[in-house]
This record gives sequence, C-alpha cells and structure tokens, in this order.
Amino acid sequence: MANIKSQIKRNKQNETLRLRNKAVRSELKTREKAVTTAATAGEPTEELLRSVQKRLDMAAQKGVIHRNEAARRKSRLIARTAKLG
Repeated sequence: MANIKSQIKRNKQNETLRLRNKAVRSELKTREKAVTTAATAGEPTEELLRSVQKRLDMAAQKGVIHRNEAARRKSRLIARTAKLG
C-alpha cells in the first residue's frame, strides 16, 4: 500500500475508472451479441445497430476504447449483419 497521500488518492481513482471501463466494455459486448443474435434470427436490426454504434462512439470519446477500434468494430458488425440478414 502506498504511503504517499497523492498516490493513495490516485489508486482510488484508478479503481473507480477500472470498474467504469469494465462495465462499458461488458455493455458493448452484450449489445453486439444482441445485434448478431437478432440478425441470425432474421429480425430487424436497424434500431439495435444504431444503439451499438452510438455506444461505441461514446466509449471512444470517453477513452474507454480507441477511436480506431470503435470504427473497426462498427464496420465488422455492419458487415456481419449484412451477411446474416
């Protein structure tokens, strides 16, 4: 455990950010899976796809994922749904 006051605070901040990032990443995976499942079942995916794109952009904006990763994941998801649907 750190003895320096600023490092103790920094450790608390890092833990808070880690938990937030983990929650956001988990939500992204869940939403992407929902789109893929809907596309496989032949259901409409426009609304789900739009929500995933929005969340990916928000995660990139907040620094949870890199903006190029967000673009890549959006591109792959659109291609996957087009192929399945």
